[in-house]
Amino acid sequence: MDFNILTTVMRSLALEAGDAIMQVYALENLGSRAKADQSPVTFADEAADAVICAGLRANFGSVPLITEEQLDSHGLSASTFLIVDPLDGTKEFVQRRGDFTVNIAYVEHGVPVRGVVYAPAKDRLFYTLADGTSVEEIGPFDKNCTGVTRVLKVAVADNGALRITASKSHRDVATDTYIEKYKVANMKSAGSSLKFCLVATGEVDL
Repeated sequence: MDFNILTTVMRSLALEAGDAIMQVYALENLGSRAKADQSPVTFADEAADAVICAGLRANFGSVPLITEEQLDSHGLSASTFLIVDPLDGTKEFVQRRGDFTVNIAYVEHGVPVRGVVYAPAKDRLFYTLADGTSVEEIGPFDKNCTGVTRVLKVAVADNGALRITASKSHRDVATDTYIEKYKVANMKSAGSSLKFCLVATGEVDL
């Protein structure tokens, strides 16, 4: 795999998918309905999935592709593949909270080695450079040209005053019980994979 090409393509597709999502986000009718597993899906999930899958297949047609919105891909057996969640945090999207993300990753021999996370409503873009460095790009974003980036670095946690993030949509008793084990200085609600990005940037500890 040419990681220079992979990084460029994944970044561009994430931004393009984000545009498609935000077009639907501006509509009164989001097209929300339940899938077979009762999880929600919207017009935006489908639009973003179409954009990403078309781009990945055009550039990396020999690499197996697994995507949340295409059930026939879920049974693929491969140790090296591309994996997509075109709209992570659909509940946040439907409730118009903004904490939803586009996620694309490349897994090699069972290990995720490159990826991109884009939160279009928050104007935040995180990805792996060709050399493996994880960065956040500072907007505004140009699909054809990389902007200024800063290297991601987790914070050194103060166990006496932890900064914690947790989901609004999936918060349950088990989560609260776990959080109660720690001394918490600040609690921040966030949805989707954005939670992990906040840890990666050092904005929260857990």
